[in-house]
Amino acid sequence: MSFFGFGQTAEIDIVLNDAETRKKAEHKTEDGKKDKYFLFYDGETVSGKVNVTLKIPGKRLEHYGIKIEFVGQIELYYDRGNHHEFVSLVKDLARPGELSQSQTFDFEFTHVEKPYESYTGQNVKLRYFLRATISRRLNDISKEMDIVVQTLCTYPELNSSIKMEVGIEDCLHIEFEYNKSKYHLRDVIVGKIYFLLVRIKIKHMEIDIIKRETTGTGPSVYHENDTIAKYEIMDGAPVRGESIPIRLFLAGYELTPTMRDINKKFSVRYYLNLVLIDEEERRYFKQQEITLWRKGDIVRRSMSQQATIAAQRFEGSNSESASAQAKEENN
Repeated sequence: MSFFGFGQTAEIDIVLNDAETRKKAEHKTEDGKKDKYFLFYDGETVSGKVNVTLKIPGKRLEHYGIKIEFVGQIELYYDRGNHHEFVSLVKDLARPGELSQSQTFDFEFTHVEKPYESYTGQNVKLRYFLRATISRRLNDISKEMDIVVQTLCTYPELNSSIKMEVGIEDCLHIEFEYNKSKYHLRDVIVGKIYFLLVRIKIKHMEIDIIKRETTGTGPSVYHENDTIAKYEIMDGAPVRGESIPIRLFLAGYELTPTMRDINKKFSVRYYLNLVLIDEEERRYFKQQEITLWRKGDIVRRSMSQQATIAAQRFEGSNSESASAQAKEENN
């Protein structure tokens, strides 16, 4: 193609100003692999340089303008080709003309609004990227650079416990309780299972964390359930009056914050699913939605410390040490 003059005669490179110091975050790509991208938060400025390198020294590059865009978009896999942009910012770097040598252009998008978290799911992808473009008569030259955006939340003021019952009349009656209904992504779920009536032979019990991704609206709604974790509570037959503690660490699982009605295109919700299996392989379950949120960086505690604090708060301990630890956690 270059023999006929249609080949790319220049290369574009996008370099962030703080590339050496900016933190990177792992993010799953569409093919299921993980890669690292520069991490940004809502309201942060995105700035850097666009390097245009001419491949053939001495040969001029005619163009109809050079620009850079900051884009946030949602792509629904069942509607590929239609990209729904919720952020679209453009900076013109050069007016129409020609380049006689390689050149560098500075750019800055100040305090950019990034309202949603980056997400790659079963049926939808939300991504942010920079795109530099040299406009030409026949074929534009462009380069994209993806970034990852994470949304941080503060500790919920109202965070009541979850209490529910599950049972079969005159056969089974169970109460289960979780210490909270809202958890950050590195939190510990602490709870209890009470057996009030057991007249069937239960051989296994587990708690599943289920992610439910909902895309589309109206008649074109798709639900995709994915079991993120299976946590065995009990292996064997319980007896009436027995109480089984639960302690489930969330940090080891691939979780995202709960996302509700993102740009009216998709939602991601999480559920705790209590599953009982009897000796005849019959399954009984009860599902409860929980809210997940991303916490900002704090002084790291060991997992055992987190579990101890959660358990003490759940038990309603009034000891001075528990109160001090709980107070420290909220700070």
